[in-house]
Amino acid sequence: MPINITMPALSPTMEEGNLAKWLVKEGDKVGPGDVIAEIETDKATMEVEAVDEGTVAKIVVPAGTEGVKVNALIAILAADGESIEDAAKGGGDTPAPAAAEAPKAEATKSEAPKSEAAPTPDDKPIRDQNPAAPAAPPAPVASSGERTFSSPLARRIAKEAGVDVAAISGSGPHGRVVKKDVEAAIASGTGKAPAAAAPQAAAAPAAPAAAPKGMSDDAVLKNFAEGSYELVKHDGMRKTIARRLQESKQTIPHFYVTVDCELDALLKLRSELNKAAPLKDDKPVYKLSVNDMVIKALALALRDVPNANVSWTDENMVMHKHSDVGVAVSIPGGLITPIIRSAELKTLSAISNEMKDLGKRAKDRKLKPEEYQGGTTAVSNMGMMGVKDFAAVVNPPHATILAVGAGEQRAVVKDGALAIATVMSVTLSTDHRAVDGALGAELLAAFKGYIENPMGMLV
Repeated sequence: MPINITMPALSPTMEEGNLAKWLVKEGDKVGPGDVIAEIETDKATMEVEAVDEGTVAKIVVPAGTEGVKVNALIAILAADGESIEDAAKGGGDTPAPAAAEAPKAEATKSEAPKSEAAPTPDDKPIRDQNPAAPAAPPAPVASSGERTFSSPLARRIAKEAGVDVAAISGSGPHGRVVKKDVEAAIASGTGKAPAAAAPQAAAAPAAPAAAPKGMSDDAVLKNFAEGSYELVKHDGMRKTIARRLQESKQTIPHFYVTVDCELDALLKLRSELNKAAPLKDDKPVYKLSVNDMVIKALALALRDVPNANVSWTDENMVMHKHSDVGVAVSIPGGLITPIIRSAELKTLSAISNEMKDLGKRAKDRKLKPEEYQGGTTAVSNMGMMGVKDFAAVVNPPHATILAVGAGEQRAVVKDGALAIATVMSVTLSTDHRAVDGALGAELLAAFKGYIENPMGMLV
């Protein structure tokens, strides 16, 4: 029987993605774990693996298609021993959101019309390739923990009638619950769903807010001479950045605290540690940067001031047990914030090597969602660009973000006399609902202590 391959949900908030590339072609045999396609989200390019074994009978969505909805049909597999032609004709009847836009070669070309896949007839024995991202209602799970296979029509009828599909014996292929099984259960009064099911459905996460509405093209373009500009369509990353920044500035009352940190002791220790790095294949196993030490210092400061390692919700203060530090990385078209998890527990060399790996894969858009989603705070370092100081925007659900400026030689007063020191200005932006001024100042004081006395990061 045909096996549908549908657009997977690669993160909890993903609603659509771009089908960047097919790594198989029609007629190719695939097995579980084989990489078959690359999907672009707003932040990363991810590989999609086959779940079932079979032969690619039909590629429904061509490479380069943008805006493919989660759970939309993208390809059909022929099962072992099944004719490719029969599978291509018999598959594809899966309930899915509207199909995606056709690929766009140029921004000036008109968009292709969107289409919808027909609902699955109840007598079609078709399985979904991606059970992790089913169409609503989701596939039920039996009390034993195993998934109960059922047709989408059967699930919808069961949901409307308050019947638990997992409690029904299926008469379809491989025990699949079909329409007549649900109708029989309704008629006999068996299989009633537990009362707790309704609150779970109501608690489903809301869809992410739409991208903010700015001025229309006409309102902006009337200010410029015709032919003096070109239009570049916003991509998914830029839309996401715009939405999240607007959400942050509209909902988070920002508060800013700035301190100057002397770097001479840190630079001396960094040089000594790098010189002491052991060699592997004639290359040092690590090379510390100032940013690596900033990450460690902020993680330790949050450990020392746990009341600042928090996130705000309308009902609770989320107190985090570890310092998961996100680090802003500039990539073409925007930025992304890979996360060093439990940074307070890691050595400087471990942080350095992990950051190099995350930074490289971030620029290649190869990060996994769990590598850039979440975190408890963030660091944004523009010092290498010569920026003296700036204030960063808090990235929810974080309550803090540290903006790091350049280290530069400045005149300072020591013991009543002028001296020269390498000084770095840092600004902590806080969500004032969760971290007020005094608490923010305490956190920055702890951070400054580690920067100016860096041996404390080694013990």
